[in-house]
Amino acid sequence: ESLPEIAAWREAFLGFGVKPRVARSSVEALVRRVDAGLPRVDRLTDLYNAVSVEHLVPVGGEDLDRYSGPPRLVQAVGDEPFDTVADGQPITATADPGEVVWRDDAGVTCRRWNWRQCVRTRLDGSTSTILFILDGLAPTSTDALEAAGAALVDSLRAADPGVAAVSRRLGAGA
Repeated sequence: ESLPEIAAWREAFLGFGVKPRVARSSVEALVRRVDAGLPRVDRLTDLYNAVSVEHLVPVGGEDLDRYSGPPRLVQAVGDEPFDTVADGQPITATADPGEVVWRDDAGVTCRRWNWRQCVRTRLDGSTSTILFILDGLAPTSTDALEAAGAALVDSLRAADPGVAAVSRRLGAGA
């Protein structure tokens, strides 16, 4: 939490009412696990988790074919559905009012900005079109965020030279 990049996310989470002990940004959760070893999930998730830790930016991967409408970063009203798993069972929760979430027309795809992804858009063996979201807050510069994106694309192409990538940078108010 003493790293400026992590501290910025802690402040952002506090800004929409989430205490660090309740939920941490994805990058903080990963950095806290480095000494014990990053969790192994699957090839793609392991790859973007490594980029996240190396560049100290939250990175998420979503199955774009499972989206309904465009992805957007918004403050939740509080009635948006979020499909997840609790105690091994599928459940539908809702985002808290004022919580920053990624969502599409069907509901929340990632709660608390970059804390937890929904089940519906999760990557799996059938995924062929991926949306990677790299989130940045000051002190992370645009150049640093773009370097993380380039590292992600380079890693994807090292694993599969046929990977096609398109990137777009969104800023405040975009």
